[in-house]
Amino acid sequence: MSETLTIRRPDDWHVHLRDGAMLAGVVGHTARQFARAIVMPNLSPPVTDVAAAEAYRQRILAAVPEGMAFKPLMTCYLTDRTDPAEVRRGFEAGVFTAAKLYPAGATTNSASGVTDVANIREVLETMAEIGMVLCVHGEVTHADVDVFDREAVFIEQILAPLLAELPTLKVVFEHITSEEGVQFVESAGGNVAATITPQHLHINRNAMLVGGIRPHAYCLPVAKREKHRLALRRAATGGSPKFFLGTDSAPHAREAKESACGCAGIFNAPYALESYLAVFEAEGALDRFEGFASLHGPAFYGLPVNADTVTLERGEFMVPDMITAGETQLVPFHAGETLGWRFRG
Repeated sequence: MSETLTIRRPDDWHVHLRDGAMLAGVVGHTARQFARAIVMPNLSPPVTDVAAAEAYRQRILAAVPEGMAFKPLMTCYLTDRTDPAEVRRGFEAGVFTAAKLYPAGATTNSASGVTDVANIREVLETMAEIGMVLCVHGEVTHADVDVFDREAVFIEQILAPLLAELPTLKVVFEHITSEEGVQFVESAGGNVAATITPQHLHINRNAMLVGGIRPHAYCLPVAKREKHRLALRRAATGGSPKFFLGTDSAPHAREAKESACGCAGIFNAPYALESYLAVFEAEGALDRFEGFASLHGPAFYGLPVNADTVTLERGEFMVPDMITAGETQLVPFHAGETLGWRFRG
């Protein structure tokens, strides 16, 4: 049994880096492992135009610790009023790698999101024309839909009809959480792919609800039944190029998580590769880890594979209960647990 695993340096195809002091405190955790990352635009105010994206990219680069090589890939936050010409301009200038569809009210800082996809039809037609990727938070927000069913209903009511009308639109169904999500991506054409987070491979909804309300296991979309977790594990480790790594790492201060209305988001960046690798080892799929982590994402986005490599080595270590970002305390995913691989660099 090998004691080390060396792969092409991976990328994170979905991450929240925040801004200001939080950005400075967390970006190094992503940059030490990943060469590139699709950076979410749900700041306050959101990143809705080229100028805002360029300014945010510069703030990210300024916050990357010295000696780390990291390239943030910027996204455009879509609203009901997004100008198709601005999206085209940003993509053709190399500022926007993708655009992000947040249904209004679906998750953190999504109040400015899209209320009806019909309102962005011209934007989506433009994106299909120029080959720009649409990153989708795939949930409906209707009050009459159970929170555990919102992904499946989104597929039925919004995503499937959209792709039937725009069959060439490139879509990344982000952080899929359900068996229905897996089945939809598998049955769709080559222009549809999905990212999978480490938390949705490790936990089901019991982690949030058994033994009391556990806010550090709460994210959106929420973890679901065990059958869904198992479907995600099969998809991630099965070798299909339609599925690739996207952590959805979303840091919130400890007190914001442990409040009367705890924020949605799991901070998994510090030990993301170790977390994923635990799943691939348990599923007997270590030979498929490089594809999921390092190859499938670049292929879908039409980007080159990273030239350098990273190495992980066997060795148990305990994840700390707390990580500090400046003066802020963050609780990492797997806090207090023992993992069996360690990132060596």
